Amino acid sequence: MNTATISNVQEVNFDGLVGPTHNYSGLAMGNVASMSHGGLVSSPKEGALQGLLKMKSLMDAGYAQGVLPPQQRPDIGALRDLGFSGSNREVLACAAKEAPQLLRAVCSASSMWTANAGTITPSMDSPDTRVHFTPANLQSSFHRYLEPQTTGRVLQAIFRDERHFAHHPVLPATPAFSDEGAANHTRLCGEYGEPGVHLFVYGRQAFGDVRSGEREPKRYPARQTLEASQAVARQHGLTVSQTVFAQQHPDAIDAGVFHNDVIAVGNGPVLLYHEMAFLDEEGTLEELRAKMATPLIPVRVPVEAVSMEDAVASYLFNSQLLSNPDGTMTLVVPGECQEREAVWRTIQDYLLAGNNPISEVMVKDVKQSMRNGGGPACLRLRVALSEAERAALTGRVLLTDALYDDLTAWVNRHYRDRLAPDDLADPQLAEESLVALDELTQLLKIGPVYPFQLG
Repeated sequence: MNTATISNVQEVNFDGLVGPTHNYSGLAMGNVASMSHGGLVSSPKEGALQGLLKMKSLMDAGYAQGVLPPQQRPDIGALRDLGFSGSNREVLACAAKEAPQLLRAVCSASSMWTANAGTITPSMDSPDTRVHFTPANLQSSFHRYLEPQTTGRVLQAIFRDERHFAHHPVLPATPAFSDEGAANHTRLCGEYGEPGVHLFVYGRQAFGDVRSGEREPKRYPARQTLEASQAVARQHGLTVSQTVFAQQHPDAIDAGVFHNDVIAVGNGPVLLYHEMAFLDEEGTLEELRAKMATPLIPVRVPVEAVSMEDAVASYLFNSQLLSNPDGTMTLVVPGECQEREAVWRTIQDYLLAGNNPISEVMVKDVKQSMRNGGGPACLRLRVALSEAERAALTGRVLLTDALYDDLTAWVNRHYRDRLAPDDLADPQLAEESLVALDELTQLLKIGPVYPFQLG
């Protein structure tokens, strides 16, 4: 039974821990940062510590902060499924020699970007008054297609209480139901405990007659389909009056905006977006206004202020937009926003000084993530939870000073300072990762979630 009231519902940001095999392999087609940094030497330790420091600073500022563990990497089981055989050492060596791109894919630490973990509907919007979860199938790229099974186990381990939480199967991993999770989904509302409207953004339509005026990108693939978004909405019991389906602008995708959260971010009644975010900007806003109980506050950034190139390079719109008790909002931006004059000027003169609730900007260094194409908003999965639902969480996953200290010490014990793509074939790295992850599940008290723990 749901016991949520408007006053006791909080948004919890569950950030993904950067994994021990964090590397720059340039795997993500359409992700400009990922492709341009492929082959560089990474620092898994620095990346993990940067992510933890961001979480800690937001916790210290009063925001509810959670933690999600990384995936088991390298995924040697995936290599065995693809025909490699022998000992783990032999499988890694053979893959490195015969199919280095496959080895890089099964070592990807992309699960740090938990905005792609799945789509969440809070209890106040669902017909059975439970929080609903659907892991994203991430079928558009092989290195991410490997994630959903473990993601599902992690979510079910943490959100275990069936009185409060409902879990749905991953959508069929076919192009027609290509699903990238909350990176293409935003819930808009008044207070968190009030009913909300769910904005699903898609890049293409797979079946039936294409909607009037729609077109697809020409340079890079559209990762989210309308059919996937509609299926998730059906799974969660969302009605027509609770949903808006909008097409992402194909020109934005071709400019490197592979997910909607690279060009728009919303929270509460505020939608901060670039002029090129939606193919039908006016129609999208009109439908949101018609369905929201609280007046929509659109904050539009025109292309004259921030070019598409600057938007993609700075990840201004991949910032976290956080609600404060006094009705104001805080924008958490990556340090790259300060490096682009037009972007920083827009933040100061247009956003902070504008007629909107955004009153503060926090700058965070997440360079290790940014070089692979993930900013602050990529690193978190938002879950609105009542007091009873927060109490029903399993494990030690809500950040505290003690947990932060334990996780920092864990990273310092197990992570490498540097990792080049050629190091991924090192069997010792695989062993180090398993030891680290086994210790992590004990530290977080979530039980066995990894293939090597399940036998």
